[in-house]
Amino acid sequence: MDRRKFLTILGSAGVASALGTAQVAKAGGTHMFPYYEDSYGVLHDTTRCIGCRSCEEACNKVNHLPKPEKPFTDLSVCNKTRRTSADAWTVVNKYEVGGKPVFRKLQCFHCNDPACASACFAKCFQKQPDGSVTYDGSQCVGCRYCMIACPFYVPGFQYEEAWDPLVQKCTFCEPRLKEGKLPGCVEACPMDALTFGRRSDLIKIARKRIAENPGKYVDYIYGEWDAGGTAWMVLAPKPTPSAVKAAGTADAGHTFKELGLDTHLGNRPMGELTYGALGAVPMIIAFWPILFGGAYGMTKRREAMSKAAQEKTVQTAKEDVTAAMDAAVRSIEQNQGPVAADEARKAMIQALKAREAQNGCDGCCGCKHGEDK
Repeated sequence: MDRRKFLTILGSAGVASALGTAQVAKAGGTHMFPYYEDSYGVLHDTTRCIGCRSCEEACNKVNHLPKPEKPFTDLSVCNKTRRTSADAWTVVNKYEVGGKPVFRKLQCFHCNDPACASACFAKCFQKQPDGSVTYDGSQCVGCRYCMIACPFYVPGFQYEEAWDPLVQKCTFCEPRLKEGKLPGCVEACPMDALTFGRRSDLIKIARKRIAENPGKYVDYIYGEWDAGGTAWMVLAPKPTPSAVKAAGTADAGHTFKELGLDTHLGNRPMGELTYGALGAVPMIIAFWPILFGGAYGMTKRREAMSKAAQEKTVQTAKEDVTAAMDAAVRSIEQNQGPVAADEARKAMIQALKAREAQNGCDGCCGCKHGEDK
């Protein structure tokens, strides 16, 4: 493959990639995935959570996860901010909101437009009509783009698994939902801090609680619109006037930030931000062999041309040395006779061999020592 042909292919692939990206951008709408109006969700009222970790224990049990190093009765683990992992699909952390301790449960938010599904070119993640975002690892290649795309840093990876590592996260207890059961964590909560139901109904419940208790709740439902909306939503306690004065702001975002929640995700579905870039991964994968194949072909051609030029130079040097030797021998033969000419030829050949032994052979004498090995 010559350079011109390679650059032609490169340009063609670039145009195809650009057109593909343009089509993705053109196709982008408000939702990258079907919006299921009757889907389920969970409302987490942090004013009711006591950090008992019953939800963690239930999740571990119903999903048959490995037991943690510290028992679920050890509540001190809540003092250190933890993230979900392949072995812990939900965790409870303690935060300071307005100078007071508040507990919040963390798990997959089951976004309306999941960024993990947008980023997965193997289509391992699917948004289900019941509201859950499920994962099928049968085609997972372990790229972990889902982990990068998730705005909540939820998915975990089985790094210890040598043969078939998978991505792991909360499944919304989808198998239990199909059986008409509640998610394990919701069923186990002793304080009614987790309310399961239709997402649309949960928003009404949350607004009613806020309206009836204006001094108790921040007037904001986290997850109603954040990142395009999520199935799991959070209510936060309203800081006291003294706490607001000390913080210097009564902004709801400040309170949710203290709860470890990002309020700068915007209302735009995260899938729109990840689909265009990470959706082009198949194009890149298909194009990559052409890129490296072309580069390899150009390199090999350059090496062949260099070798041919070197061989031509060596051949010219050989011919020059042979011609010089023949001219010298003919001159000796004319002046001193054939015997002297033969002796002179032998002496010249020995001198060349001596030079080769001393300096290394350059191939000009016709021997094989100067050839590439």
